[in-house]
Amino acid sequence: MDLAIFDLDNTLLAGDSDYQWGEFLIDIGVVERAAHASINDQFYADYKVGKLDINAFLEFQLKPLSQHPRAQLDAWHREFMQQKIAPMMTEKSRALVEQHRANGDLLVIITATNSFVTGPIATAFGIANLIGTVPEEMNGEFTGKVTGTPSFQQGKITRLNEWLAERGQGLSDFGTTWFYSDSHNDLPLMKLVDKPIAVNPDPILLAYAEDHAWPIMSLR
Repeated sequence: MDLAIFDLDNTLLAGDSDYQWGEFLIDIGVVERAAHASINDQFYADYKVGKLDINAFLEFQLKPLSQHPRAQLDAWHREFMQQKIAPMMTEKSRALVEQHRANGDLLVIITATNSFVTGPIATAFGIANLIGTVPEEMNGEFTGKVTGTPSFQQGKITRLNEWLAERGQGLSDFGTTWFYSDSHNDLPLMKLVDKPIAVNPDPILLAYAEDHAWPIMSLR
């Protein structure tokens, strides 16, 4: 059996779910544009150039989850899926997932975006295994804090190894390991797998992929 690992934002999705969740909250009036948008934009810019302070970002991004009941958040998320996510799920992305599924591969999405935002997206792709940053819960409600290691940069390796260990497996147990990503932030994990694939890569990843003769593809 092979292991097919997919990054989510700007890889399987033609956009960033974390960023769009912030925009959605602005659109429906949950947070004020003046107070939220410029900070959200700056964090996104930092991410793209590899300078994101993940802890500061998570404190900012998870705060709205702690300010509203879970039932209300879930209702908003259903709207979010229809308005923001569905248009970003391309036919090429779906076809790639189905290709690996047809091959009998183990499928997993690994993303720095929190699992509240990304869980229903993984389900929409038919992928049962999700490794995302885990927002802390208490009595079924979010606290605004993080549980465990954020799955970002080197943290993706940590979280993947933890997940595999829970299954009694390691990367070496698979015939071939694949990882699809758009971002140079994922280079630590891309360097570990057998088949790193640069998907609509950012300029830094594009240059690295070209230098190392990695496959480059588009899902747009």
